[in-house]
Amino acid sequence: MKLISWNVNGIRACVNKGFSDFFKSADADIFCIQETKCQPGQIELNFEGYQSYWNSAEKKGYSGTAIFSKEKPNAISYGIGIPEHDKEGRVITLEFEKFYMVNIYTPNSKRELERLAYRQVWEDEIRKYLLQLNKTKPVIMCGDLNVAHEEIDLKNPKSNRGNAGFTDEEREKMTELLNAGFVDSFRYLYPDKVDAYSWWSYMGRAREKNIGWRIDYFIVSKDIANKIQNAEIYPEIMGSDHCPIGLEISL
Repeated sequence: MKLISWNVNGIRACVNKGFSDFFKSADADIFCIQETKCQPGQIELNFEGYQSYWNSAEKKGYSGTAIFSKEKPNAISYGIGIPEHDKEGRVITLEFEKFYMVNIYTPNSKRELERLAYRQVWEDEIRKYLLQLNKTKPVIMCGDLNVAHEEIDLKNPKSNRGNAGFTDEEREKMTELLNAGFVDSFRYLYPDKVDAYSWWSYMGRAREKNIGWRIDYFIVSKDIANKIQNAEIYPEIMGSDHCPIGLEISL
């Protein structure tokens, strides 16, 4: 089974920059996107052989997630059942026979860390949500989680420590999630791989120089980690300030 995740930083803009070409060439079984930045009716995006599920933010042009799936799920849910966290369209869960697929766009703590306190609450609630699902069947979660977990996951860890996405608090929440029974699929296969990033600033030719961060993930339940076959990052695919990432897993 092949899965793709991509923060498209506005699906309407990304469609004009080759999204459909990559979507078709990837031929994923499930394709998750984050930061769609669109409301129902603002885009018609249909791919033959796929069902699509969209969760838009109340605020126009902001946040939002979507999943395209070849197989029809047994059940679909939007959000995590807590209104405070569900108004920004950040979570979609599809239940399949053997696993849950959860697409997440984690809130950014912002420049002055103005959302860090909210982000900490969010992280705790998401962890509880995933653990609850995991009681029933394994979980595959993906998305832009807005954190570089370890120093190896960004180019300049020393100068960025304490900045949004690399605060001690955010990193500790990721550690808590993994310690609760989950695995970062990319590091599971490639624990020492350097210069592997999924996001680059638009400033200072960062992408050209590969001065980036790995903040997009496939996280899986520990008890299916041995089913992981491959984890990919596609830095050559343009269209967003993030690149797509992939997971191949046999369930």
